[in-house]
Amino acid sequence: MARLSVLGISGGVSTPSRTTAVVNALVKAVALRVPADTSLIEITEAAPSLFAGLSRGALGASGEAIIQRVEKADLLVVGTPVYRASYTGALKHLFDLVDYRALTGKTVLLAATGGSPYHGLVLEHQLRPLFGFFGAVTVPTGVYGAPDDFVDAEILGAAIVERISKAATEAVSLLNSSYASTTFAARVG
Repeated sequence: MARLSVLGISGGVSTPSRTTAVVNALVKAVALRVPADTSLIEITEAAPSLFAGLSRGALGASGEAIIQRVEKADLLVVGTPVYRASYTGALKHLFDLVDYRALTGKTVLLAATGGSPYHGLVLEHQLRPLFGFFGAVTVPTGVYGAPDDFVDAEILGAAIVERISKAATEAVSLLNSSYASTTFAARVG
């Protein structure tokens, strides 16, 4: 299998960010399992480029480059803090700019952080439908981090570490299945 492009996207709007810690941990866990080139987009840093335009055509070169990175990645690791029972508006704006066909069949690993264990439902009720719209394939195990899983922005909870490992293994399995299907189709076609 060729080196994959794994892109982490942290929808967090603060620094330090528990969300960024989870996204980074997931990206690293995937890279331990498969040869990958990894990178990260932090909304806090990307916002000036992304909010330069309300449509893709109004973006400058730096905003367009961010959108192209999202569209070209083999695997997306998308994380958000939970605000008012949903993902951040800044993260939503990023995906409003992505071409609706660009993520079809792409593997997406979902993560979120929030102030209570109940906020973990954002994975199922907000993020999965968003990527379902794009026709992406979401990894069955999502990763949610509650306050007890962290000290400051450092991951310490045993349960979340276990979920990170499980989600990364599932993501690689999906990527391997996708790669095998594409290779088979190319040989047959």
